[in-house]
Amino acid sequence: MIFDKDTICALSSAPGGALGVIRVSGDDAINFTNKVFSKDLTNVKPDTLHYGEIIGADGGTVDEVVVSVWRNPHSYTGENVTEISCHGSRYIIQNVIKALIDAGCRQAKPGEFTQRAYLNGKMDLSQAEAVADLIASTNEAQHKLAMSQLKGGFSKELDELRGQLLKMTSLLELELDFSDHEDLEFADRSEINSLAEEIDNRIVSLAKSFKAGKVLKSGIPVAIVGKTNVGKSTLLNALLGEERAIVSDIDGTTRDTIEDTTTIDGVLFRFIDTAGLRKTTDQIENIGISRALNAVENAYVVLWVIDSQPSDEDIKRMQSLSAGKYLFAVFNKADLPHETPTLPVEIPSVEISAKKGTGVATLGQTIVNSLDLPSLSSADVVVTNARHHADLMRAHDHLQRVITGLASALPSDLLAEDLRLVIDDLADITGQDRITPQETLNNIFQHFCVGK
Repeated sequence: MIFDKDTICALSSAPGGALGVIRVSGDDAINFTNKVFSKDLTNVKPDTLHYGEIIGADGGTVDEVVVSVWRNPHSYTGENVTEISCHGSRYIIQNVIKALIDAGCRQAKPGEFTQRAYLNGKMDLSQAEAVADLIASTNEAQHKLAMSQLKGGFSKELDELRGQLLKMTSLLELELDFSDHEDLEFADRSEINSLAEEIDNRIVSLAKSFKAGKVLKSGIPVAIVGKTNVGKSTLLNALLGEERAIVSDIDGTTRDTIEDTTTIDGVLFRFIDTAGLRKTTDQIENIGISRALNAVENAYVVLWVIDSQPSDEDIKRMQSLSAGKYLFAVFNKADLPHETPTLPVEIPSVEISAKKGTGVATLGQTIVNSLDLPSLSSADVVVTNARHHADLMRAHDHLQRVITGLASALPSDLLAEDLRLVIDDLADITGQDRITPQETLNNIFQHFCVGK
């Protein structure tokens, strides 16, 4: 792929800090930095630090700095790279960048350093996307997901699947090359079918992880629902540790959804307080109730707040509303004289006093422990990107055609074509080139050469 070979520069650290880091990348990165630095960097060793001054156009000192030097291909972008660590003053940063531009650099475009890293083979497309996720991470779960993808866990998984698919394609192609020898069969159909089903199961498993990956990345939506005046807003405030929602003894105080986030055990949750569920003629309150039902529909977790024994009708309705979601019954006002409600065993329940804060931490821990979330170790592969999920589903559809074709005894050339489509779908995720006849040919001679 052809791309702009200009030497580029830009601030690569967050603005407003005590220090600023200005990155320079390109063939002339060291030469252009040398023009504005008080010491000669021409022959310095790679991976070294150098203290000196940045000299402005007027010959005066802009700042005392430390310059890091990397030589291609052993750098983030795969090019010659320097990084200038200076004081974080906006004036200083602007003048350092101006000096570099005057020396011959071009201001980098958004994401251009990572784009060059991808184009120079330092990372694949899925890893490049993980860089943005890593920068945007605000909690432990988001950070671990991004780091796993950046380290290439997902890419390695796809490479292994691609290798298995290429082997299958090569077997079928080889069989076609020897089609005039009817007694030769290189591609045992039962073995290929077993391998295809095994690969498809893994692809489906990766695709299914997207549901958990998506909510871990954006925050797990939790709808707090129940009748009026059962303590939903008090519970929201207790979970957040602040007075976020108005609390009143008057029924129907909450007329709209109120949403805020908090982190429990390194996982981001989006708690959504909703209007109380009841029959009313109040038009505004009915709009709030409609939004409450919509919040339940879009939630991953539903906290059903009750303060007394619910009716069988209420239980059935809540189970119906939260079908396919994690439902927890939260018995509030446990600090008052009460009888513990009796609920179906399939609805886990926790007793709390939202007003006093009793049991709220236990509730949070119960939610985390019950969600069956990925452990997020470095070995976990969790899909968080909608584009990746779409490509996996296309690969699954094409692989199902292969499995169906095997059962229908389709000719090898048609099966091989569908297998190539599966390989191309997986290649789109990482930005690899699509499979070529030459690659298939190389694989044949590497593994299946007859007689040699």
